[in-house]
Amino acid sequence: MSKRFLAALLLITVCNFGLARAEDAPAPFDGDLQRLAEILGALHYLRGICGANEGPKWRNEMQALLDAETPSGDRRTRMIAGFNRGYNGFQQTYRTCTPAASVAIRRYIEEGAKISRDLTARYAN
Repeated sequence: MSKRFLAALLLITVCNFGLARAEDAPAPFDGDLQRLAEILGALHYLRGICGANEGPKWRNEMQALLDAETPSGDRRTRMIAGFNRGYNGFQQTYRTCTPAASVAIRRYIEEGAKISRDLTARYAN
């Protein structure tokens, strides 16, 4: 009886490990989501120094992305790291709004919109 119990426990453990691995497995669009998160972080910083008076708009957009995607584990960590990378990268470069910062804002808004459209067209129900 204990051998059957041990075999059943081993089988359950292996099945649960497989399910956990499947949940943490990267989705085919994770690269796009990480790039979008990085763009949102950059916009959060750049729009702030360029006087857009949007407050936490871009951080809220990132939170909405996390809420919609509900990533867990490493996926969530990578998305948050992308946001922080975008923010910190520009924070180290720009202290005030410059023409180059304004160009970066425009390009990031265009790129973010394109990623959003492409993801929606490809993966939305």
